[in-house]
Amino acid sequence: MILGLDISTSITGVTVINNEGEILLCEAIDTRNKNHFPTLFHKAERVKNKLLDIESEYDIKHIYIEKSLQTFRSGFSSAKTLSTLASFNGIVSWICWGIWGMEPKYLSATSARKSCGIKVPRGMKAKQVVMQFLLDNEPEFVILYTKHGNPKPHEFDRADSLVIARAGAINESREAKDSS
Repeated sequence: MILGLDISTSITGVTVINNEGEILLCEAIDTRNKNHFPTLFHKAERVKNKLLDIESEYDIKHIYIEKSLQTFRSGFSSAKTLSTLASFNGIVSWICWGIWGMEPKYLSATSARKSCGIKVPRGMKAKQVVMQFLLDNEPEFVILYTKHGNPKPHEFDRADSLVIARAGAINESREAKDSS
């Protein structure tokens, strides 16, 4: 089984797929409430508890995590945000190591989408394209909408974790073929 994670300090997407590609779990861990989760360590504890639940229920053999952003893009994340995200990514990676005793593998969002056959046309938002691709191609992937008809915020994190898990499965398949 493969665990795919889209790690964020606000909402972390978590997907488990089996060897046949069936989605066994596709959820989001919401840590936006500053009263309940005032620090990275409180957020990490919440993620850790969910990962421990997953460990008790599923026989995870591979862990794939979306690489945190490494570069600045105008209008996007500041140095402080990138640093915090990289720290949290490292904390959750360490938690995975502690639970499963294996190093996670990291995939960039771009390469994960490419592996899954998702093409983002120039000028379009990747998250919207990914969501539509999954809704069109994954009958098991069902989302919740706001009263205005937009996907709820956590749905994008679920979608991203599913893409990471699928790309991880493709990567494992390639590695198995290469080694035989």
